Amino acid sequence: MNWIGICGYDLLLPERGVCALVDGEQVALFRTYDGTVHALGNRDPFSGAYVLSRGIVGTRKGEATVASPLHKQVFSLVTGRCLDEPAVAVPVYRARVRDGAVQVSVSVPPSGARAQDRGLVSVGG
Repeated sequence: MNWIGICGYDLLLPERGVCALVDGEQVALFRTYDGTVHALGNRDPFSGAYVLSRGIVGTRKGEATVASPLHKQVFSLVTGRCLDEPAVAVPVYRARVRDGAVQVSVSVPPSGARAQDRGLVSVGG
């Protein structure tokens, strides 16, 4: 498995998302108040826009979630499934913290959305 360093753990603010380009995939990263780091595909499957990293982080029935900032569909940060429409999901990637740094792996097929639902994007600075 190929782990890629993204940022320092302390730079991820609790209940806020950030986006990183990892091996050609836009990945939305979230740190919950309990300190857990989650990584999801950044593409909102309902609008096609790459915006989930700007979503509203919360919980539903004890499950960590993010609501799309566009149409407010709620996705599990654990499974990627849409809690409003269970047939829809976003990719979930492996995330970990090592030596104070957040790392993500997209080298294995993600869970959640099917491969053809994922979009590729180039981000410039």
